[in-house]
Amino acid sequence: MTATPEELLYTESHEWIRDNGDGTVTMGITDHAQSQLGDVVFVELPEDGQAFEKGDDLAVVESVKSASDIYSPVGGTVEGVNEELEDAPETVNEDCYGGGWMVKLKVDNPDELQGLLTAEQYAAHIASES
Repeated sequence: MTATPEELLYTESHEWIRDNGDGTVTMGITDHAQSQLGDVVFVELPEDGQAFEKGDDLAVVESVKSASDIYSPVGGTVEGVNEELEDAPETVNEDCYGGGWMVKLKVDNPDELQGLLTAEQYAAHIASES
């Protein structure tokens, strides 16, 4: 698997976003983020129906090294969370773009997706950080 799948969108704070094409997005953290965190031991996810503005704290990921806030890439309402992460938080490390997804959001303003990074832009952002 490539570190930055081309079909996804990204944030500078290392979240990935999949546009589901039905007014919803699925999101999680990037391969870069999970590798920086180390072994994920706990994931705190929001409640179904909870509303967020773009940039709000959406979730928390705790690893053996630290705890990190996960930010909402767009404004929206939670339509689902990955409950499997409750029992298997290490899935974020093992399959961050697949089984390690975190939240499904109903998007308030689809135009906000235009402000997200492409895979190429995200790769350049990571390179500029190091």
